[in-house]
Amino acid sequence: MNIISTPLARLALGMTLLFPISAQAQDASTILATVGDEEITLGHLIAVADSLPAQFQQMDDDQLFSGLLEQLVRQAAIAQSLGDTLPTGLELSLESQRWALMANTVISGAIEAAVTEDAVQSAYDAQFASVEPEQEFNASHILVATEEEALDLIAELDGGADFAELAQARSTGPSGPNGGSLGWFGKGMMVAPFEAAVLALEPEGISPPVQTQFGWHVVRLNDTRDSAAPDLAEVRGTIEERLSEAAASEVVESLVGAVEVTRSETEIDPALIRDTSLLD
Repeated sequence: MNIISTPLARLALGMTLLFPISAQAQDASTILATVGDEEITLGHLIAVADSLPAQFQQMDDDQLFSGLLEQLVRQAAIAQSLGDTLPTGLELSLESQRWALMANTVISGAIEAAVTEDAVQSAYDAQFASVEPEQEFNASHILVATEEEALDLIAELDGGADFAELAQARSTGPSGPNGGSLGWFGKGMMVAPFEAAVLALEPEGISPPVQTQFGWHVVRLNDTRDSAAPDLAEVRGTIEERLSEAAASEVVESLVGAVEVTRSETEIDPALIRDTSLLD
């Protein structure tokens, strides 16, 4: 139950608040409040604050401190109403959560140790340092049904017509409304006759009619460039994610493989996983 945003009303449940606290000798064991016979420490607040979603991390320190303390006080007071004997389902849930928290701590530590600046740089160099630049092309085309239509278009272009305007008016391809622009592409991305026509052109050149399975094309090569390896900043997120996944997988496989696991051979109906009456 998250009650950070609720009014900070005091509960008369045997609670003793011990703050404000002297700035001297404050550490994780510093007691902030007692609820019955249980102590709430500064360490409790730090641990909870560290696990909060990002929007709570932006809260003012005074507001966050008071809100979290009040939340823990209320939770402790309400929890004490269960007494010393907890329901079976709750005991099992707490045990499972404890396993999960401990496992996440180990995995997070492994990831933190693995995803260093040196590791990121090494992974980047291994992937991109030896990459050779490849030529890329920026082209436009006008697609029509017949060779005669393509020849007529070329004649109009030779006479000074604007390629983009002709594409918008006459092209039957999906790029027509964009002036026939195909953007940037590399070798192997276009069908062979079209690519051959592009490779034969100089920038701003117009091809003779080119036939493909889609129809007849008039192609204009707008520009060429050599592709470059991305900057580290562009791919840092991807590299860090890959390193994180590798570190997590390694530590899981290593630690699970290091312990003896015996699985019961008792046949269990999987549907029983939904039968909460077994916890009564």
